[in-house]
Amino acid sequence: MSYLRQVSQALDGEHRSNLDLLGRVERGFARGSRTDAARDPNFARLAGAFARHIEEDIGRHFDFEETELFPRLSAAGEGDIEELLEEEHEAIRAVAADLLPLAHAAAASTLDDAGFDALKRGTLEMVERQVAHIQKETMALLPMLEDLLDDDTDRELAFAYASG
Repeated sequence: MSYLRQVSQALDGEHRSNLDLLGRVERGFARGSRTDAARDPNFARLAGAFARHIEEDIGRHFDFEETELFPRLSAAGEGDIEELLEEEHEAIRAVAADLLPLAHAAAASTLDDAGFDALKRGTLEMVERQVAHIQKETMALLPMLEDLLDDDTDRELAFAYASG
């Protein structure tokens, strides 16, 4: 879908980038064991990119939605979707908090077998949760923003998001 609102375009672009990264991470873990990953020179770089995604992208993206967009959804009578998306944010943040130190260790190539197994399980859960969440936002949130935001608010929020 093509979006007219700058906020929808920015979030959609970020969703597409995140889906690409999540797909690469999922494929990276499909290789199997820590030994297999250790032989792949790209695995540490991929783990580093995943750690940055957890540290920077998730918090910034979720905070913006929760602060700027979700209250507008509720005010427009869309509290059910707002509550669902916020619950998903909480669940994703919890998984992300567990994964971050493991992703850093994988990026530094210092992860042991137990840590690798925990990272693999958690990452696959995170991928599943985030993909489903992004699909919901793409099907519900972004189209709603097209009607919910006026030109001035859209411009103001897009600038704030780009600056954050």
